[in-house]
Amino acid sequence: MEQLIDNVHINFDSNTLWSLNLALALVMFGIALEISVNDFKQLLQKPKLVLTGVFSQFIVLPLVTFLLVWFTNPTPSIALGMFMVAACPGGNISNFITHLAKGNSALSVTLTAIATLLAIFMTPLNLQFWGSLYDPTAAILKEVAISPLEMIKLVSLLLGFPLLLGMLVNRLKPKLAFKLSKYFKIGSLLFFVVLIFLALFKNRDIFLDYVFYVFWLVLLHNLIAFITGFSLAKLMGFSKKNIRSITIETGIQNSGLGLLLIFTFFDGLGGMAILTAFWGIWHLVSGLILGGLWGYEPNKKEELV
Repeated sequence: MEQLIDNVHINFDSNTLWSLNLALALVMFGIALEISVNDFKQLLQKPKLVLTGVFSQFIVLPLVTFLLVWFTNPTPSIALGMFMVAACPGGNISNFITHLAKGNSALSVTLTAIATLLAIFMTPLNLQFWGSLYDPTAAILKEVAISPLEMIKLVSLLLGFPLLLGMLVNRLKPKLAFKLSKYFKIGSLLFFVVLIFLALFKNRDIFLDYVFYVFWLVLLHNLIAFITGFSLAKLMGFSKKNIRSITIETGIQNSGLGLLLIFTFFDGLGGMAILTAFWGIWHLVSGLILGGLWGYEPNKKEELV
């Protein structure tokens, strides 16, 4: 039965898919309303911090994911779903969770902005690179014959354009951006979550049949993602607030983007879609738990490295 999941396809009609595209773009626009050009200056002011966060997300996490796939040997479509999740940038709710955890919110926003722009190229390239190194997933990639350029174009529209537009509103109309951001990001995120739940509800029989095959893998993968960010930041000798920010940015992935890419380029391939959808649910739970636990722990005054 486990092998059957590689042949299952989650059905998304064109209207639902376009709605998801629009919802993700609106979520990114809502996030970008709080981002300014000054946030990118953090890269010049504190390059070690920002580069470590980016390195953790786009280099170390995909590598660790490859090792996890090699060790656990899941079915090919589930393995490719794990590569997809690891290839995505930080998730939409990471800034809120960082604030809840008393982390460095400015660093979180900076990493979100930079990772979003880098994802235009790094998400397709990481998926292609790591997926091609593992023979079972390489076979799927050959069969689907994805054009990385086409994926770059789609990610640019979903992430890059809304990010730049939101930043433009922030620069030209900062007061308006501040007012809109309080409601826009939450409202668009809820809209996005509702759309995913409705789509999964239409395919509930398939989801319920196979979710337990991915349940333990998602928990393990998400835990390893958090540990990866935490360990790397700790190794670099950063302050507690910065360690928390990098940990959360690494463990909270934009699974919504992953789902859209799966439905657009992989025709809703079962293992990929189910794993990514469940990750999208679980990382909200694990992130809020981690943020809540850290939020109750007082931060002592320390040197901000």
